Order: sequence, then C-alpha cells, then structure tokens
Amino acid sequence: MARKLDAKCARCRRAGAKLFLKGERCNTAKCAIVKRNYPPGIHGVKGRGKSTGYGEQLTEKQKAKRIYGILEKQFSKYYVMATNTKGDANLELLRLLEMRLDSVVYRLGFAASRTQARQLVLHGHFVVNGKKVNIPSFQVKVGDKISVSTKAQKSKIFANLSEKLGKANIPSWLALEGKNLEGKVLNKPAREEIDTSFDIKAIIEFYSR
Repeated sequence: MARKLDAKCARCRRAGAKLFLKGERCNTAKCAIVKRNYPPGIHGVKGRGKSTGYGEQLTEKQKAKRIYGILEKQFSKYYVMATNTKGDANLELLRLLEMRLDSVVYRLGFAASRTQARQLVLHGHFVVNGKKVNIPSFQVKVGDKISVSTKAQKSKIFANLSEKLGKANIPSWLALEGKNLEGKVLNKPAREEIDTSFDIKAIIEFYSR
C-alpha cells in the first residue's frame, strides 16, 4: 500500500493553508502555519511566487488530496466517477470524498483527524452494519450504521470517548449515538453541509483540461 511519508505540517505549509492533519494541534499556537507561514525548504522564506491559472488549480487539487489522504490514481478515479454520474460533478466529487469510511469516522468524532481515522479503520476497529470493514476508502451508503467494534471499545484508544462525543460537532447528514459509539448515515450530504478549505470547481477544471 502506498503511503505518504513526508511531515504532515510540511504539507500544510506547502499548501499555504491549514489542512487539519493533526487534529486539535492545528487549532493551537503550535500549528506550523501560525509559526512558519511560508513553504518548506531553503527557499521558502522568500514567500510564494506568482501562480498561473493552472498552478492555482493544481494547488487546490493537492490540498484536497492531502486533506483526505488520497494518492493521485485514486483521486483521478473519483473525478471520473463524479463526471460519469448524473447531476452536479462538483457535488458528486465532494460526496465521494466525504462518504469514505475514514472520513465518516472522523466526521462522527470517533477520531481526532482523518489520518487517525484511516489508521483506526485499517486496524479493524469499526464495523458497518455489523460487519468489520478495514478499508478506509469504503463508500458508505444512506442507512448504513457505523460503530466501534465491541473488542475495540475495551481498548485505551476509545476510553472515555462517549463523554467526548457529547461536545462533537456532527454534520446534519449524520446521526450519532454517543453512548453506543454508533453513527448512522441519514442522507447524502448537501453542498452547504460539506465544509471544505479548497475550491472543488478548480479541481474539476484541472482534470477537464
């Protein structure tokens, strides 16, 4: 399995925006964007040069890939799937990204970041409709129930999680039963329900070139 091994904070600095790859740390003064808001590398302190239209589209695509932890091959497949679906390609692409199992686990508050959610899913800590799923890219559907496995609930990782979930900000297209560590997909997310820090239209235009 291909993995990204570069520093998470370097990805944010390269993108010039917070990608929230380290959970709560990204909201503190320790965030790399707060401390060193310039690209990584020996030439980074000189700032960011002028960008072309292509460069801006590429930057938006890279942001999305880093936020969701997706490599190019899989991301381009999502684009093909979105454009081959009836309706708004921009919204369909966002839904494909948001309805990945690791993203839903993060949105439900079961993990502090998508990176952590991906690892927890890979380790088999979640079940979908009662069946263990360890594929982060698994696409959940409306009506699916996602819960922490019985075995995982006894581990230190999920200790006191039900108490923390009471403060979680859950999207309206998802429902959460904190006491049971279970969530449910109520609907496909609407555009206004998907909070993103990248321009999805620019990404579609990038692949349409």
